[in-house]
Amino acid sequence: MKELANLSIILKELRVSHKYTQKYVAERIGVKYQSYQAYELGITIPTLINFIKLSDLYEVSLDSLIGRDNI
Repeated sequence: MKELANLSIILKELRVSHKYTQKYVAERIGVKYQSYQAYELGITIPTLINFIKLSDLYEVSLDSLIGRDNI
């Protein structure tokens, strides 16, 4: 899944550009802080529902979120 290769970078860039903390994002999408941190570290990937929540939070398409489209 080459599209997901940059997911951790994209998540961090979006979070920083919105001036959100990892804890804030985790609370907004309903996961533990450590779970969200693992997304940004590239250890795990979000579930589909969490991809949708992240897409909604950052107001970007799912394609943009996974790097298939320019943000």
